[in-house]
Amino acid sequence: MKTHTSTLITAALLAALAGCAWRQPLPPGVTEVQLVALNDFHGNLEASKYVWDSAAGGGERTIQAGGIDTLGAALQAWRKDDPELMVVGAGDLIGASPAISSMWADEPTIGAMNLLGLRVTSVGNHEFDQGRIELLRQQQGGCTSPRADKACKFDGPYQGAQFQYLAANVIDMRTRKPVLPAYKIETVHGVKVGFIGTVLRATAESALASGIAGLEFVDEADAINRQLPELRKQGVGVFVVLIHQGGRTTDKFDQQDCSNLKGPIVDVVKRLDPAIRLVISGHSHQGYLCKVDGRLVTQSDMGGHVLGRITLQVDTATNTVREVSARQEVMVPGTWPADPALTAYLNKAREQSAAALARPVAVIAVPSVKRAKDHVEESALGDLVADSMLAAGRPYGAQIALQNPGGIRQDLETVAGNRVTLGKAMAVLPFGNTLVAMNLRGSQIIELLEEQWLEDRDAKRGLLQLSEGFTYQWDASKPEGSKIVPGTVKLNGAKLEMDTSYRVVTNNFLAEGGDGFPAFKNGSNRAPTSIRDIDALTQYLARREQDGKPAGAAAPLKRYVQKEQ
Repeated sequence: MKTHTSTLITAALLAALAGCAWRQPLPPGVTEVQLVALNDFHGNLEASKYVWDSAAGGGERTIQAGGIDTLGAALQAWRKDDPELMVVGAGDLIGASPAISSMWADEPTIGAMNLLGLRVTSVGNHEFDQGRIELLRQQQGGCTSPRADKACKFDGPYQGAQFQYLAANVIDMRTRKPVLPAYKIETVHGVKVGFIGTVLRATAESALASGIAGLEFVDEADAINRQLPELRKQGVGVFVVLIHQGGRTTDKFDQQDCSNLKGPIVDVVKRLDPAIRLVISGHSHQGYLCKVDGRLVTQSDMGGHVLGRITLQVDTATNTVREVSARQEVMVPGTWPADPALTAYLNKAREQSAAALARPVAVIAVPSVKRAKDHVEESALGDLVADSMLAAGRPYGAQIALQNPGGIRQDLETVAGNRVTLGKAMAVLPFGNTLVAMNLRGSQIIELLEEQWLEDRDAKRGLLQLSEGFTYQWDASKPEGSKIVPGTVKLNGAKLEMDTSYRVVTNNFLAEGGDGFPAFKNGSNRAPTSIRDIDALTQYLARREQDGKPAGAAAPLKRYVQKEQ
């Protein structure tokens, strides 16, 4: 009987052999362009958990995959077969990152991408987490940053990205031009390839409003198609779209030519110029190799767990794509001979971060506190984070705290003895948002709660997590604007009064109307604080331990419930 380990080793060997398998000679006048694609890396410098369920069979299994040392080893091996192989990205390389990257303003991740030889990537919505100024610093280098406490602390003065971010549909309202280049031309094996990059049009809903002031996010397909005449004038006939927008499919991540892709990416692809044969996508964190109107649309999971290997066969006489093919490669550590440079770089990041990340914060009541896999659900971790915000906001009069589930990026894990370290806590809240207190009338709070279901946004970004004492019921059968069951919204057991003003605390992202909650912008007597959400959480955990009542629950506390039908 094969063991679990032997199955993984066999699969890893097959993946490695696939990279160097013998290929038939190309016809005269045809050349190949080899691409390697990654998306949604999110600063995952180290290997992390990946659920592997291949179309080749073997069943679902959970392994450790990724890590920049593994990615570097794979690329080193593949470049021996094709030294001109190009690495490209589809956004969210940084942002929502583990502490080993986020504590240094994500500079270690940009440095790792430089070492991997990344040439070009679209921006993602998380590249805008800290605003336009910080994104331009990540591209160009320098130490003037909204994250001054983190910038240039990892490896001296920050030199910037050696690859190019693209943003064809992110327009400066003053100049009416893209804030970053719309495209980049790369010459590979004598072929000019035009890479066009865009981010999802709805980025404004998921970015800090003050950080993207003066920027407009326009239609993705229109922005892409506008670039082709200019690219053609420069002799480009091969076009590759790098887009941070995605979809979902029930097919396996490595199933060839899946045909049931659904989601926003499908509409975008269907409206693209017919000359575009390849779309490398991101954002939805799912692996797929799908066909949409005869075009190949790929995505490679997230976190560096999988790399997409794509081959373009180009007819050099007509300067057009003849054929496009792709496969997915799971990044199993140890599959390829080590890349000394990436191994040393990862060790450096670990060593510089280890002492800070290992600092104990507090002992909690359970080995781990879980976030909800489905954001629509209440989670034990969502309750805990909201309670910590309420405690931090008490000096500002806070009575209610609200947290978006998308801001909670990992379960709260512990080390021996149920002890939380700083690193484990930072993995939960990596954005470094600050808290804002404001007044909202009872009627405004109900308006805010109703916004959770507008345009099916609950399925995309979930329901707000609530602090202790704040409860309500909702009815899925009711239309938009009427989901809240009348009379069920209560604070400490008392019904909310419509004309009474209540003090609410939330993070600055929501306070500016982020995640599609414009009602937050109506808050009065606003009090921005300098309290970071991560500091609120760690201080709350420590205080609860000191009081002899360690925080943490294994299950949600039923603060909002769906009405039984």
